[in-house]
Amino acid sequence: MNLNIPNLLTWLRILLIPVFVTAFYLSDSTLSPHLKNLVATSVFILAAVTDWLDGYLARKLNQSSAFGAFLDPVADKLMVAAALILLVELGRADAIIAFIIIGREITISALREWMAKVGESRSVAVSMLGKIKTAFQMSAITLLLYHEQLMGVDGQAIGSWLLYMAALLTLWSMGYYLMMAMQRLRKL
Repeated sequence: MNLNIPNLLTWLRILLIPVFVTAFYLSDSTLSPHLKNLVATSVFILAAVTDWLDGYLARKLNQSSAFGAFLDPVADKLMVAAALILLVELGRADAIIAFIIIGREITISALREWMAKVGESRSVAVSMLGKIKTAFQMSAITLLLYHEQLMGVDGQAIGSWLLYMAALLTLWSMGYYLMMAMQRLRKL
């Protein structure tokens, strides 16, 4: 295991998950509802920034590693799953939407692992559709965590709409990845 800067940032993202979740479990006398939303949103944004930064630094500093390539998506999926489960518990997101998004992440992770074992990992590499899905998803989760008016706009309503769009893009991108994998497997 390489303990370089990108991998340390990924570990930081994993270590932020309990901080993120704990913010909502503190009593209202310890942390007001507004501060709970603000702390959780800030931690989630910090995690998203470290996700971008660790990839950038791995490429820029030539510190890419097999371990980092494994741990980075795991950290992302853990943070997103924790956020979605928390949002469902808080009544800010529908359970079926969380199930679709988390289920897709598990399915595509398994598909990527399987395709790598048969030497076809390039056929399920991250696509632009997956990146767009992620942008919708991260924006939605951020707004739903904040859960307050933002410059006079209802963050909950926009966050909910973005999360439904993310769920649709999730299904679409899952179909795309499955189709690409099946095409490659037919040629084997």
